[in-house]
Amino acid sequence: MRSLITLLFILLVCTCVRAQEDKDARPLVVCSASIFADMAEVISGDLVRVESVVPIGGDPHIYEPTPDDVRLVSQADLVLINGLTFEGWMNELIANSGTRAKTVTITEGIGTIESEEYANSSDPHAWMTAANGVRYAENVRDALIELDPFNKEVYDFNAGLYIQQLQDLDAEIFRQIESIPAARRILITSHDAFRYFGRYYGIQVEAALGTSTDAEVQTDDVNRLTNIIRNSGVPAIFVETTINPKLIRQLATDNDVIIGGNLYADSLGEPDSPAGTYLGMLKYNVRTIVAALRGETGDVGVGLGPSSAQQWLLLSIILAVMAGAFGFMVNRLNRGIA
Repeated sequence: MRSLITLLFILLVCTCVRAQEDKDARPLVVCSASIFADMAEVISGDLVRVESVVPIGGDPHIYEPTPDDVRLVSQADLVLINGLTFEGWMNELIANSGTRAKTVTITEGIGTIESEEYANSSDPHAWMTAANGVRYAENVRDALIELDPFNKEVYDFNAGLYIQQLQDLDAEIFRQIESIPAARRILITSHDAFRYFGRYYGIQVEAALGTSTDAEVQTDDVNRLTNIIRNSGVPAIFVETTINPKLIRQLATDNDVIIGGNLYADSLGEPDSPAGTYLGMLKYNVRTIVAALRGETGDVGVGLGPSSAQQWLLLSIILAVMAGAFGFMVNRLNRGIA
């Protein structure tokens, strides 16, 4: 009986190990950033394993790859990148990994906006419109089909549903933007990630930093934004989740406007947040922008220090602790003298 139980246990363990191996045997698709990983996950329908190099909340412009990233890319069967100088470090990472995976640039076929800062370079933030998102989805679908032609029908079907959702969202974004008074259709953000969004949906976009976050803010940029805020009467400006809000907070304070929200540009939000998917990110950004520019929200408080009430509470706690410590020491001294 004991031998039979042992044999059954070994068979169970082997079955579990084999199941795990089968699961891990799925093709590995490595994406440079979370936005593209989400697209790949939706379209693949769990038929491939998808990983993002830059973690959620990370800034792909200035990301520094780790040894784990090298190992991850070396194991990839397919690598998906945005290109357009978005993740320039990715080329070196791929070369250093020695991977045999095909690298696909998923902005292929998108009409790009030329950079105003650098010659012969383009704004990389093409995913910021749902219309461009359709092209991203088509490129991801085609790359998956080439990797795994046996499941072509699945990828075609999933991509078709996804593209329809993007097209529906595209029309909805236009409707929402049109609800903002024309004079207030000015989007002021931390860095220039919304130019595709602004040009396509009809909203003026201004930013403190250029298309890359790896730059210094100039005095002229601050003065330019200050003049725009004062001349337009725009009620709100915005920060981005991957960028320090200090500068935008100072602009808001100096010009008596609110920070209308945290926008997502270079990274998705956490999985359980409203911006945890690419579709969710676009929806959240639009709702936030529209509500703030229509004057329907208050300051979100990003970049603020403690309020006066919070400062008094903190001071009271510190004084109470100090008084207690002083009383304890006096009591100990008195007992020692006695």
